Amino acid sequence: MRAFNMNKQLVFTGVTALVAAWIAAACAALAPTPSVTPDAVTPAALTAADADDANLLPPSTPPFSTGGWTTDFTRRTVAWDEIISGGPPKDGIPAIDAPTFESVDAAAGWLSERDPVILFAEGDDVRAYPLAILIWHEIVNDAVGGRPVTVTFCPLCNASIVFERTFDGKVLDFGTTGRLRNSDLIMYDRQTETWWQQFTGEGIVGRYAGEQLTFLPSQVLSFADIAAEFPAAQVLARPTYPRSYGANPYTRYDSSSQPFLFRGEIDPRLPATERVAGVALSGAVKAYPFTAVAAAGAINDEVNGTPLVILHKPGVASALDASAISEGRDVGSVAVFDRRIAGRTLTFVANGDGTYRDQETGSVWNILGEAIAGELQGEQLTRQLAFDHFWFAWAAFHPQTTVYATP
Repeated sequence: MRAFNMNKQLVFTGVTALVAAWIAAACAALAPTPSVTPDAVTPAALTAADADDANLLPPSTPPFSTGGWTTDFTRRTVAWDEIISGGPPKDGIPAIDAPTFESVDAAAGWLSERDPVILFAEGDDVRAYPLAILIWHEIVNDAVGGRPVTVTFCPLCNASIVFERTFDGKVLDFGTTGRLRNSDLIMYDRQTETWWQQFTGEGIVGRYAGEQLTFLPSQVLSFADIAAEFPAAQVLARPTYPRSYGANPYTRYDSSSQPFLFRGEIDPRLPATERVAGVALSGAVKAYPFTAVAAAGAINDEVNGTPLVILHKPGVASALDASAISEGRDVGSVAVFDRRIAGRTLTFVANGDGTYRDQETGSVWNILGEAIAGELQGEQLTRQLAFDHFWFAWAAFHPQTTVYATP
């Protein structure tokens, strides 16, 4: 991975700061007025069941203005100095609260085959969320197959994550706080105005401090793969905001040696913005560099007793490289599956054409973990929760992580 020289880095930092300032100014006037009135919550009304109080830090006054917030700032699990302003104000980067969708054919009128999209499905309801849209909004509050979900993307950490929105007996709606921790988006829910860390799904300030949102498996694929595998999918349509959808306001960010607004120490085991597939299984945490997975095509490994296969398929543009997302360098897509099926543990090799073969039966598999030919045709591997993130952020939130090394 190439690194910026000092002059390029200074130019990048200045441009990104200008972008952040522009977003703050341009988005503030466009931010939606929440349609939900936050719950009236006082510390006295809380019970031990609301959060594990043992994890809370002693109450102290936040070192920033709390005007416009109904958050219970007496409850927090992180130090105040870890939370910094990202530039935009509350809802300055507006979430999409009433998403509309279009057909794959209609979306092909503006998306390239290489455009990265987040795939999420609930039953037969298959939806695709282009990063060309999410890079400008970061949050989509949706219901897929009747299940309330929030689809999120933090460009500064390259973190695309889907969460269950039903929590504590209510459906939460999420917005952006305008603040960051470890360069990662801090969200808030409009019902209690608790602040949530997007990277971990943890409540860090407010009523639900110490609580955990439920992750839902998703995958970043090329639009071409979506069109080929799910021709009836619904694709998130461009909102009516005045945004340059398809443009990347963070040009060459994923070649930066110094992430924007990151104050921590960068783990030197990998370049800061190396993409990794992060896996956490029963306390064991491991990162698979995209470069290693791309070189192998398929990696057979085991984490905490679970045999895994990590697959890479080329053809996906980086959303954080060229000024036009469709012209970004090819970073490909990665998927992680349990490689046990029908009582057998399979060993995978890449065929070199975007498909894979297991050595035990010779069956052919695709990037979705489905056997498309051979003895096991029609079988489906079990997807594992895995995260496509920048290394610096994965290591910051998971300092205990190990890193896959090529044998």
